[in-house]
Amino acid sequence: MGLEKLKDRNIGVGDYINILEDEYPKTGWEQFKQVTKRSVKGELFGGLKIVMKIMYGALFKGEMQTVSYPMEKLPISTRYRAVHKLLGLLESGENRCICCGLCEKICISDCIRMDTRIDENSRKEVLEYSINMGRCIFCGYCAEVCPELAIVHGGRYENASEQRAHFALKEDLLTPLDKLSQQQEYPGFGAVSPDADEKIKKTPLSY
Repeated sequence: MGLEKLKDRNIGVGDYINILEDEYPKTGWEQFKQVTKRSVKGELFGGLKIVMKIMYGALFKGEMQTVSYPMEKLPISTRYRAVHKLLGLLESGENRCICCGLCEKICISDCIRMDTRIDENSRKEVLEYSINMGRCIFCGYCAEVCPELAIVHGGRYENASEQRAHFALKEDLLTPLDKLSQQQEYPGFGAVSPDADEKIKKTPLSY
């Protein structure tokens, strides 16, 4: 196409197809006739029939289409990853975290803080571990970089609050000792293998 033809082309003329060619009602009488015509066809009553059927099932048959949250909750996927959890060792109940600090360093939103010390066995232990949920973007980098699989993303998703102080989770991230048997393991480096019980041997170490 030449320059002159390009400038003189009429963009309104071409292979265009008019999809809606019906004339819209312009007066009140024409609008009334259109509504009456569509009502007589049964479109209105067809919609009302569906509504009445659903309402009858909800009122008299208990077939509710909604969930009474928070009393009722929909099941979530096993792959769902939300609020963090710090896992413990099943054998001794000790925290899996070795205080390497990789999660704190890789956090792109700078929301992880940890304080460590050297215990009486010359091992590093966690004094305080906090995650500011008000800043966390749930990218999952902290869980991916952890060499011991100590921090994972769990299934908890209800973390709304009216106070900023409530977003800093500390002790509730740790797995309680009485619930270690219910601890959900995640596949990855450091996870418990299916034959872990056969491989465990008594050692003189307390951990």
